[in-house]
Amino acid sequence: NIFDFGMLKALRWASGAGCQAARGASSTGMARGMATTTGKPKTAVLMMNMGGPATPAETGPFLKRLFTDGDIIPLGPLQNILGNYIAKRRTPKVEAQYEMIGGSPIRKWTEHQGEEMCRLLDELRPESAPHKAYTAFRYAHPLADEALKEMDADGVERVIAFSQYPQWSCTTTGSSMNDLWQQLKELRMEERFQWSVIDRWPLHQGYLDAVVDRINTGLQEFDEEDRKKVLLLFSAHSLPMKVVAKGDHYVGEVAASVHAVMQRMAARVHATDFATTAVPKHVLAWQSKVGFLPWMVPKTSDALEALGKRNSRHVLVVPIAFTSDHVETLFEIGIEYAEEAADHGITHFKCTEGLNGSPIFARALADIVVTHLDSGELYSPQYKVKCLGCVKPLCRQIINPAVAPC
Repeated sequence: NIFDFGMLKALRWASGAGCQAARGASSTGMARGMATTTGKPKTAVLMMNMGGPATPAETGPFLKRLFTDGDIIPLGPLQNILGNYIAKRRTPKVEAQYEMIGGSPIRKWTEHQGEEMCRLLDELRPESAPHKAYTAFRYAHPLADEALKEMDADGVERVIAFSQYPQWSCTTTGSSMNDLWQQLKELRMEERFQWSVIDRWPLHQGYLDAVVDRINTGLQEFDEEDRKKVLLLFSAHSLPMKVVAKGDHYVGEVAASVHAVMQRMAARVHATDFATTAVPKHVLAWQSKVGFLPWMVPKTSDALEALGKRNSRHVLVVPIAFTSDHVETLFEIGIEYAEEAADHGITHFKCTEGLNGSPIFARALADIVVTHLDSGELYSPQYKVKCLGCVKPLCRQIINPAVAPC
Protein backbone atom coordinates (compact mmCIF):
# COMPACT_ATOMS: atom_id res chain seq x y z
CA ASN A 1 0.00 0.00 0.00
CA ILE A 2 1.67 3.20 -1.17
CA PHE A 3 0.41 6.55 0.08
CA ASP A 4 0.92 9.24 -2.56
CA PHE A 5 2.35 12.48 -1.21
CA GLY A 6 1.71 13.98 -4.65
CA MET A 7 3.75 17.02 -5.53
CA LEU A 8 5.38 17.15 -2.07
CA LYS A 9 6.73 13.65 -2.51
CA ALA A 10 7.88 14.40 -6.04
CA LEU A 11 9.77 17.49 -4.94
CA ARG A 12 11.32 16.02 -1.81
CA TRP A 13 12.11 12.53 -3.04
CA ALA A 14 12.91 13.10 -6.72
CA SER A 15 16.57 12.33 -6.03
CA GLY A 16 15.66 8.83 -4.78
CA ALA A 17 16.96 9.63 -1.31
CA GLY A 18 13.55 9.32 0.31
CA CYS A 19 12.17 6.45 2.34
CA GLN A 20 9.60 4.12 0.87
CA ALA A 21 6.32 6.06 0.62
CA ALA A 22 3.91 6.02 3.51
CA ARG A 23 2.11 2.73 3.86
CA GLY A 24 -1.64 2.70 4.12
CA ALA A 25 -4.30 5.26 4.89
CA SER A 26 -5.94 5.32 8.28
CA SER A 27 -9.07 3.33 9.01
CA THR A 28 -12.23 5.36 9.40
CA GLY A 29 -14.50 2.53 10.49
CA MET A 30 -15.85 2.61 14.00
CA ALA A 31 -15.69 -1.10 14.74
CA ARG A 32 -13.15 -1.94 17.42
CA GLY A 33 -13.77 -5.61 18.10
CA MET A 34 -12.13 -7.97 15.64
CA ALA A 35 -12.86 -11.65 15.28
CA THR A 36 -13.07 -14.41 12.74
CA THR A 37 -15.71 -16.38 14.60
CA THR A 38 -19.25 -15.66 15.73
CA GLY A 39 -20.83 -15.99 19.14
CA LYS A 40 -19.66 -14.93 22.57
CA PRO A 41 -15.86 -14.67 22.70
CA LYS A 42 -14.30 -17.12 25.15
CA THR A 43 -11.00 -15.24 25.13
CA ALA A 44 -10.54 -11.53 24.44
CA VAL A 45 -7.18 -10.06 23.48
CA LEU A 46 -6.88 -6.36 24.26
CA MET A 47 -4.39 -4.82 21.80
CA MET A 48 -2.83 -1.89 23.67
CA ASN A 49 -0.85 0.86 21.98
CA MET A 50 -0.35 4.63 21.89
CA GLY A 51 -2.68 5.27 18.96
CA GLY A 52 -2.70 8.28 16.69
CA PRO A 53 -5.07 10.82 15.11
CA ALA A 54 -6.94 9.11 12.28
CA THR A 55 -7.66 12.59 10.90
CA PRO A 56 -5.76 15.85 11.39
CA ALA A 57 -8.73 17.26 13.34
CA GLU A 58 -8.12 14.68 16.09
CA THR A 59 -4.58 15.95 16.72
CA GLY A 60 -5.47 18.47 19.44
CA PRO A 61 -7.28 16.00 21.74
CA PHE A 62 -4.56 13.41 21.07
CA LEU A 63 -1.79 15.80 22.16
CA LYS A 64 -3.79 16.95 25.18
CA ARG A 65 -4.08 13.38 26.45
CA LEU A 66 -0.41 12.76 25.75
CA PHE A 67 1.06 15.83 27.43
CA THR A 68 -1.19 15.59 30.48
CA ASP A 69 -0.01 12.01 31.07
CA GLY A 70 2.61 12.15 33.81
CA ASP A 71 3.82 8.64 32.98
CA ILE A 72 5.18 9.64 29.59
CA ILE A 73 6.14 13.30 30.11
CA PRO A 74 6.26 14.11 33.84
CA LEU A 75 5.68 17.81 34.49
CA GLY A 76 5.09 17.73 38.23
CA PRO A 77 2.23 19.42 40.09
CA LEU A 78 1.43 21.59 37.06
CA GLN A 79 1.00 18.58 34.77
CA ASN A 80 -2.48 19.51 33.55
CA ILE A 81 -1.79 23.22 33.17
CA LEU A 82 1.57 22.82 31.41
CA GLY A 83 0.39 19.78 29.44
CA ASN A 84 -2.60 21.65 28.03
CA TYR A 85 -0.40 24.64 27.20
CA ILE A 86 2.22 22.52 25.38
CA ALA A 87 -0.46 20.58 23.51
CA LYS A 88 -2.14 23.78 22.34
CA ARG A 89 1.19 25.26 21.19
CA ARG A 90 2.22 22.10 19.29
CA THR A 91 -1.14 21.27 17.70
CA PRO A 92 -0.82 23.34 14.47
CA LYS A 93 2.63 21.93 13.66
CA VAL A 94 1.76 18.31 14.45
CA GLU A 95 -1.62 18.63 12.74
CA ALA A 96 0.19 19.57 9.53
CA GLN A 97 2.37 16.48 9.84
CA TYR A 98 -0.64 14.19 10.13
CA GLU A 99 -2.24 15.98 7.20
CA MET A 100 0.83 15.24 5.10
CA ILE A 101 0.60 11.50 5.81
CA GLY A 102 -3.18 11.32 5.51
CA GLY A 103 -3.73 10.65 9.21
CA SER A 104 -2.23 7.90 11.33
CA PRO A 105 -2.70 4.36 9.94
CA ILE A 106 -1.99 2.75 13.32
CA ARG A 107 -5.63 1.88 13.98
CA LYS A 108 -5.98 0.23 10.57
CA TRP A 109 -2.91 -1.91 11.15
CA THR A 110 -3.76 -2.75 14.76
CA GLU A 111 -7.19 -3.99 13.71
CA HIS A 112 -5.73 -5.94 10.81
CA GLN A 113 -3.11 -7.55 13.03
CA GLY A 114 -5.76 -8.43 15.60
CA GLU A 115 -7.98 -10.06 13.00
CA GLU A 116 -5.15 -12.14 11.57
CA MET A 117 -3.92 -13.10 15.03
CA CYS A 118 -7.37 -14.29 16.13
CA ARG A 119 -7.88 -16.26 12.93
CA LEU A 120 -4.68 -18.13 13.69
CA LEU A 121 -5.51 -18.48 17.38
CA ASP A 122 -8.83 -20.15 16.58
CA GLU A 123 -6.88 -22.75 14.59
CA LEU A 124 -3.90 -23.15 16.93
CA ARG A 125 -5.74 -23.17 20.25
CA PRO A 126 -9.38 -24.25 19.84
CA GLU A 127 -9.75 -24.87 23.58
CA SER A 128 -9.70 -21.11 24.22
CA ALA A 129 -11.68 -20.18 21.08
CA PRO A 130 -13.45 -18.20 19.91
CA HIS A 131 -10.91 -15.40 20.28
CA LYS A 132 -11.68 -11.76 19.67
CA ALA A 133 -9.31 -8.81 19.55
CA TYR A 134 -10.19 -5.35 20.86
CA THR A 135 -8.19 -2.15 20.45
CA ALA A 136 -7.36 0.13 23.39
CA PHE A 137 -5.29 3.19 22.56
CA ARG A 138 -3.81 5.44 25.21
CA TYR A 139 -4.26 8.81 23.52
CA ALA A 140 -6.66 8.29 20.60
CA HIS A 141 -9.95 6.54 20.02
CA PRO A 142 -10.79 3.83 20.82
CA LEU A 143 -9.64 4.53 24.39
CA ALA A 144 -9.46 1.93 27.15
CA ASP A 145 -12.87 2.78 28.58
CA GLU A 146 -14.47 2.29 25.15
CA ALA A 147 -12.86 -1.13 24.77
CA LEU A 148 -13.95 -2.17 28.26
CA LYS A 149 -17.55 -1.19 27.56
CA GLU A 150 -17.52 -3.11 24.29
CA MET A 151 -16.11 -6.24 25.94
CA ASP A 152 -18.76 -5.94 28.63
CA ALA A 153 -21.50 -5.71 26.00
CA ASP A 154 -20.06 -8.79 24.24
CA GLY A 155 -20.21 -10.83 27.44
CA VAL A 156 -16.45 -11.30 27.64
CA GLU A 157 -15.09 -12.81 30.87
CA ARG A 158 -11.42 -13.66 30.17
CA VAL A 159 -9.09 -10.97 28.83
CA ILE A 160 -5.41 -10.85 27.94
CA ALA A 161 -4.01 -7.33 28.08
CA PHE A 162 -1.49 -7.55 25.21
CA SER A 163 0.97 -4.66 24.93
CA GLN A 164 1.85 -3.94 21.31
CA TYR A 165 5.16 -2.43 22.40
CA PRO A 166 7.76 -5.24 22.08
CA GLN A 167 9.98 -3.56 24.68
CA TRP A 168 8.71 -2.45 28.08
CA SER A 169 8.83 1.15 29.19
CA CYS A 170 6.98 2.82 32.04
CA THR A 171 6.24 5.64 29.57
CA THR A 172 4.44 3.36 27.08
CA THR A 173 3.27 -0.06 28.28
CA GLY A 174 3.39 1.10 31.89
CA SER A 175 1.20 4.10 31.14
CA SER A 176 -1.29 2.00 29.17
CA MET A 177 -1.53 -0.57 31.97
CA ASN A 178 -1.96 2.08 34.66
CA ASP A 179 -4.72 3.71 32.63
CA LEU A 180 -6.43 0.35 32.03
CA TRP A 181 -6.64 -0.45 35.74
CA GLN A 182 -7.78 3.12 36.49
CA GLN A 183 -10.56 2.88 33.92
CA LEU A 184 -11.69 -0.44 35.38
CA LYS A 185 -12.07 1.23 38.77
CA GLU A 186 -13.86 4.29 37.40
CA LEU A 187 -16.31 2.08 35.52
CA ARG A 188 -16.69 -0.16 38.59
CA MET A 189 -15.71 -3.19 36.52
CA GLU A 190 -13.00 -4.49 38.84
CA GLU A 191 -14.69 -7.90 39.10
CA ARG A 192 -16.16 -7.95 35.60
CA PHE A 193 -13.22 -9.62 33.77
CA GLN A 194 -10.42 -12.04 34.66
CA TRP A 195 -7.07 -10.71 33.52
CA SER A 196 -3.58 -11.72 32.55
CA VAL A 197 -0.92 -9.55 30.94
CA ILE A 198 1.57 -9.86 28.07
CA ASP A 199 3.80 -6.98 29.01
CA ARG A 200 6.85 -7.44 26.75
CA TRP A 201 8.34 -9.69 24.06
CA PRO A 202 11.63 -8.13 22.87
CA LEU A 203 13.27 -11.46 22.00
CA HIS A 204 10.37 -13.42 20.54
CA GLN A 205 11.70 -15.31 17.53
CA GLY A 206 8.71 -14.55 15.31
CA TYR A 207 8.98 -10.82 16.01
CA LEU A 208 12.70 -10.91 15.25
CA ASP A 209 12.09 -12.87 12.04
CA ALA A 210 9.49 -10.31 10.93
CA VAL A 211 12.03 -7.49 11.42
CA VAL A 212 14.72 -9.45 9.57
CA ASP A 213 12.28 -10.05 6.72
CA ARG A 214 11.58 -6.33 6.45
CA ILE A 215 15.33 -5.63 6.38
CA ASN A 216 15.79 -8.21 3.63
CA THR A 217 13.07 -6.51 1.60
CA GLY A 218 14.57 -3.08 2.28
CA LEU A 219 18.02 -4.17 1.12
CA GLN A 220 16.55 -5.29 -2.17
CA GLU A 221 15.62 -1.65 -2.84
CA PHE A 222 19.34 -0.94 -3.27
CA ASP A 223 21.26 -1.92 -6.39
CA GLU A 224 22.77 -5.37 -5.92
CA GLU A 225 26.32 -4.08 -6.24
CA ASP A 226 25.65 -1.51 -3.45
CA ARG A 227 24.09 -3.81 -0.83
CA LYS A 228 27.41 -4.57 0.87
CA LYS A 229 27.81 -0.83 1.44
CA VAL A 230 24.49 -0.42 3.27
CA LEU A 231 24.61 0.49 6.95
CA LEU A 232 21.59 -0.35 9.10
CA LEU A 233 20.46 2.49 11.34
CA PHE A 234 18.15 1.06 13.98
CA SER A 235 15.98 3.91 15.28
CA ALA A 236 13.83 3.71 18.42
CA HIS A 237 11.67 6.29 20.17
CA SER A 238 13.79 8.10 22.72
CA LEU A 239 13.25 8.52 26.47
CA PRO A 240 14.01 11.35 28.88
CA MET A 241 17.27 10.61 30.68
CA LYS A 242 15.59 11.01 34.06
CA VAL A 243 13.36 8.07 33.11
CA VAL A 244 16.41 6.05 32.08
CA ALA A 245 18.16 7.02 35.32
CA LYS A 246 15.28 5.55 37.36
CA GLY A 247 16.02 2.14 35.87
CA ASP A 248 13.40 1.93 33.09
CA HIS A 249 13.86 -1.36 31.21
CA TYR A 250 13.36 0.06 27.72
CA VAL A 251 16.88 0.95 26.61
CA GLY A 252 18.29 -2.44 27.57
CA GLU A 253 15.44 -4.31 25.93
CA VAL A 254 15.71 -2.32 22.68
CA ALA A 255 19.45 -3.03 22.56
CA ALA A 256 18.74 -6.72 23.17
CA SER A 257 16.26 -6.76 20.27
CA VAL A 258 18.80 -5.14 17.94
CA HIS A 259 21.48 -7.65 18.95
CA ALA A 260 19.13 -10.58 18.43
CA VAL A 261 17.98 -9.27 15.02
CA MET A 262 21.59 -9.02 13.89
CA GLN A 263 22.30 -12.56 15.07
CA ARG A 264 19.32 -13.99 13.17
CA MET A 265 20.24 -11.95 10.12
CA ALA A 266 23.83 -13.23 10.24
CA ALA A 267 22.55 -16.81 10.27
CA ARG A 268 20.52 -16.15 7.12
CA VAL A 269 23.40 -14.37 5.39
CA HIS A 270 25.75 -17.28 6.12
CA ALA A 271 23.11 -19.67 4.81
CA THR A 272 22.97 -17.57 1.60
CA ASP A 273 19.30 -16.87 2.27
CA PHE A 274 19.48 -13.11 2.19
CA ALA A 275 19.64 -10.09 -0.11
CA THR A 276 23.33 -9.54 0.63
CA THR A 277 26.31 -11.85 1.07
CA ALA A 278 27.79 -9.80 3.91
CA VAL A 279 26.36 -9.01 7.34
CA PRO A 280 25.63 -5.25 7.30
CA LYS A 281 27.20 -2.91 9.82
CA HIS A 282 24.73 -1.32 12.18
CA VAL A 283 24.21 1.42 14.77
CA LEU A 284 21.39 2.20 17.21
CA ALA A 285 20.03 5.72 17.68
CA TRP A 286 17.03 7.42 19.27
CA GLN A 287 14.40 9.69 17.74
CA SER A 288 11.42 11.92 18.60
CA LYS A 289 12.90 13.95 21.44
CA VAL A 290 10.47 16.54 22.87
CA GLY A 291 11.46 19.60 24.91
CA PHE A 292 14.76 20.85 26.26
CA LEU A 293 15.61 18.29 28.94
CA PRO A 294 18.24 15.62 28.18
CA TRP A 295 16.97 12.53 26.36
CA MET A 296 18.64 9.27 25.35
CA VAL A 297 21.46 9.68 22.83
CA PRO A 298 22.74 9.47 20.16
CA LYS A 299 19.84 11.17 18.40
CA THR A 300 18.93 9.71 15.03
CA SER A 301 19.47 13.10 13.39
CA ASP A 302 22.96 13.33 14.92
CA ALA A 303 23.72 9.79 13.79
CA LEU A 304 22.84 10.74 10.21
CA GLU A 305 25.16 13.75 10.39
CA ALA A 306 28.00 11.62 11.74
CA LEU A 307 27.47 8.94 9.10
CA GLY A 308 27.53 11.56 6.37
CA LYS A 309 30.87 12.87 7.67
CA ARG A 310 32.19 9.28 7.52
CA ASN A 311 31.19 9.10 3.87
CA SER A 312 28.43 6.55 4.44
CA ARG A 313 26.30 6.91 1.34
CA HIS A 314 23.91 3.97 1.74
CA VAL A 315 21.71 3.89 4.86
CA LEU A 316 18.66 1.75 5.64
CA VAL A 317 16.72 2.90 8.70
CA VAL A 318 15.02 0.15 10.74
CA PRO A 319 12.34 1.44 13.18
CA ILE A 320 12.96 -1.33 15.71
CA ALA A 321 10.50 -0.32 18.44
CA PHE A 322 7.49 0.39 16.19
CA THR A 323 5.27 -2.48 15.04
CA SER A 324 3.28 -0.46 12.51
CA ASP A 325 3.79 2.68 10.51
CA HIS A 326 2.68 5.98 11.98
CA VAL A 327 3.88 9.58 12.16
CA GLU A 328 7.32 8.69 13.57
CA THR A 329 8.06 6.48 10.58
CA LEU A 330 6.06 8.07 7.77
CA PHE A 331 6.83 11.72 8.53
CA GLU A 332 9.81 11.90 10.87
CA ILE A 333 11.89 9.22 9.15
CA GLY A 334 10.30 9.25 5.71
CA ILE A 335 10.38 13.00 5.18
CA GLU A 336 12.44 14.87 7.80
CA TYR A 337 15.30 12.41 8.14
CA ALA A 338 15.32 11.79 4.39
CA GLU A 339 15.93 15.50 3.86
CA GLU A 340 18.62 15.60 6.56
CA ALA A 341 20.33 12.56 5.06
CA ALA A 342 20.46 14.23 1.67
CA ASP A 343 21.92 17.37 3.26
CA HIS A 344 24.66 15.23 4.84
CA GLY A 345 25.60 13.56 1.57
CA ILE A 346 23.78 10.25 2.15
CA THR A 347 22.68 9.70 -1.42
CA HIS A 348 20.88 6.39 -0.92
CA PHE A 349 18.56 6.63 2.09
CA LYS A 350 15.67 4.25 2.68
CA CYS A 351 13.66 2.87 5.58
CA THR A 352 12.01 -0.48 6.16
CA GLU A 353 8.24 -0.79 6.14
CA GLY A 354 6.53 -1.26 9.48
CA LEU A 355 5.44 -4.77 10.38
CA ASN A 356 1.93 -3.72 9.32
CA GLY A 357 0.41 -6.58 7.31
CA SER A 358 3.35 -8.97 7.64
CA PRO A 359 2.05 -12.57 7.86
CA ILE A 360 5.22 -13.46 9.77
CA PHE A 361 4.33 -10.88 12.39
CA ALA A 362 0.69 -11.99 12.60
CA ARG A 363 1.85 -15.52 13.32
CA ALA A 364 4.29 -14.16 15.90
CA LEU A 365 1.46 -12.37 17.72
CA ALA A 366 -0.58 -15.57 17.74
CA ASP A 367 2.36 -17.58 19.03
CA ILE A 368 2.98 -15.07 21.83
CA VAL A 369 -0.64 -15.47 22.97
CA VAL A 370 -0.57 -19.28 22.69
CA THR A 371 2.66 -19.45 24.70
CA HIS A 372 1.20 -17.10 27.31
CA LEU A 373 -1.98 -19.14 27.73
CA ASP A 374 -0.15 -22.47 27.78
CA SER A 375 2.26 -21.23 30.45
CA GLY A 376 -0.52 -20.28 32.88
CA GLU A 377 1.50 -17.20 33.84
CA LEU A 378 -0.30 -13.99 34.68
CA TYR A 379 2.57 -11.79 33.48
CA SER A 380 6.29 -11.92 32.76
CA PRO A 381 8.79 -12.31 35.64
CA GLN A 382 9.86 -8.69 35.08
CA TYR A 383 6.39 -7.19 35.32
CA LYS A 384 6.50 -6.81 39.09
CA VAL A 385 10.08 -5.48 39.09
CA LYS A 386 9.55 -1.76 39.48
CA CYS A 387 12.16 0.71 38.32
CA LEU A 388 14.73 1.17 41.05
CA GLY A 389 13.80 4.82 41.42
CA CYS A 390 10.03 4.34 41.15
CA VAL A 391 7.90 6.17 43.73
CA LYS A 392 4.47 5.37 42.25
CA PRO A 393 2.53 2.96 44.47
CA LEU A 394 0.07 1.79 41.78
CA CYS A 395 2.55 0.70 39.10
CA ARG A 396 2.77 -2.96 38.00
CA GLN A 397 -0.56 -4.04 39.46
CA ILE A 398 -3.14 -6.44 38.05
CA ILE A 399 -6.81 -6.36 38.91
CA ASN A 400 -8.82 -9.56 39.32
CA PRO A 401 -6.15 -11.91 37.93
CA ALA A 402 -7.30 -15.05 36.13
CA VAL A 403 -7.46 -18.01 38.50
CA ALA A 404 -7.72 -20.84 36.00
CA PRO A 405 -6.08 -21.58 32.65
CA CYS A 406 -8.14 -20.72 29.59
